[in-house]
Amino acid sequence: MDALHNQVFFPSTLPELFSAWARFPDAIPFAGGTELLRNQGRQILNLPRNILSLDQLDELHRITRTERYLEIGAMVKISDIIRLGKTVPEALTQSLSGIASPQVRNLITIGGNICNPFRRLDAAAPLIALDARYELRTGSETRWVSGSRFSALPGPLALNPQELLTRIRIPLEQWQYSVYKKFADQYPLDESGGGAVFMARIQKNILIDLRMVFAGQIVLRDKNSETVLVGKQLPLERRDAVHFTELWETFLQAMEIPGFMLRGKLFNFIRACILNLSD
Repeated sequence: MDALHNQVFFPSTLPELFSAWARFPDAIPFAGGTELLRNQGRQILNLPRNILSLDQLDELHRITRTERYLEIGAMVKISDIIRLGKTVPEALTQSLSGIASPQVRNLITIGGNICNPFRRLDAAAPLIALDARYELRTGSETRWVSGSRFSALPGPLALNPQELLTRIRIPLEQWQYSVYKKFADQYPLDESGGGAVFMARIQKNILIDLRMVFAGQIVLRDKNSETVLVGKQLPLERRDAVHFTELWETFLQAMEIPGFMLRGKLFNFIRACILNLSD
């Protein structure tokens, strides 16, 4: 028998969820709901035929910490992550704090932010830069993928049919310098919108690691440029800082997707960040 329209399931365990999903393969997982309800100002909402609410899955609401990792369930609210304070890497906190209003951050989940099918949202760039890994589960198996592989563009998210993001694992390394910049869209789905993160690890005034990632309609990272300054004394010599920006300028010019506006935004951001580490 066909399911009723707008049928909503409230599983309390993952086996229950995947059992319902097997019976109704068209069902859509529902977290905070902000994406499903986006731009719907009508009195009668346009909802999927079958909805799988994730709200009662306690496993997805957990936050745990070890000496090496912070693990966050996919249903943890953005506001709850921010309230963890210094436990969370600064780049991620900066990105999440800029999302909408406090009221909206009380609704949005980290999993929903990561799994937006149309573009890579606020958390994508810092999680890629932090080497975060995502736990993906089906009814029969579990796998882990890197944030960079999960969010790679072009193409869809690295989710198989009836596969669910359940947990995010973030290495707890100390990044002494972190800057996150959100670029606002000039119009809906403008390719110049997105977020960029610049992070540096420093020990005894020596630069030991560097990360620069942009995520929006595209994901940009130049690993070659990240290595050229490793081992350099801080503050950087001006010629080294200029060399780094020139590498990124060349990298951006070689890309087909970033338009003129996005190239300019990114170049100015990178130049400002690297000059803060120089003479």
